[in-house]
Amino acid sequence: MVRQQLESRGLRDPELLRAFRTVPRELFVDAVDAYGDQALPIDAGQTISQPFVVAFMTDAARPAARPEGYRGARALDVGTGSGYQAAILAELGAQVTSIERYPELSRRARENLLRAGYPQVELVVGDGSRGYPPNAPYDVVIVGAAAPSVPEPLLEQLSPDGGRLVIPVGSRSHQLLTVVERIGDEYRTHRQEPVVFVPLVGEHGFED
Repeated sequence: MVRQQLESRGLRDPELLRAFRTVPRELFVDAVDAYGDQALPIDAGQTISQPFVVAFMTDAARPAARPEGYRGARALDVGTGSGYQAAILAELGAQVTSIERYPELSRRARENLLRAGYPQVELVVGDGSRGYPPNAPYDVVIVGAAAPSVPEPLLEQLSPDGGRLVIPVGSRSHQLLTVVERIGDEYRTHRQEPVVFVPLVGEHGFED
């Protein structure tokens, strides 16, 4: 997976590649080919993104203002799903808070994370479009669902010292992966790859 899907598409950061070699993806999906180059269904009508998309978003969210990168960074994972993205962030050394709208998915993710060896991830059930203020500010926010625009609470909860937010923004059927970096009260936005994600449902996302 790492060689054929990540390195071949230009991802080179050794710590990132090590994390994807280390986290056992098969513990997070009920599929014969857990390492295939495609998104896979999970419970509650949600999906787990293909490995390259998870890796690309994780690479784009790396807090450039921190010389130690993810090590010790505060990270918010919006849309826990199976828990795979949270596990990757934890393996990279981040202090991870992961928020999920569906209680059953959060419970299943807790089981997956415990089996995989990441009991330190803090799981929260709630509206991910509101973020999670108690643990803010965050050096990293990764949103695994699409929003019609960047939710204001997520911007407010970014660290002013170079915090980065990665989120798919667009319609329900087509989005652009969007990276926002906060420096003080200034927000720098970069739009990147076209993607298709499930909708982020909530007060600052799509209606149910």
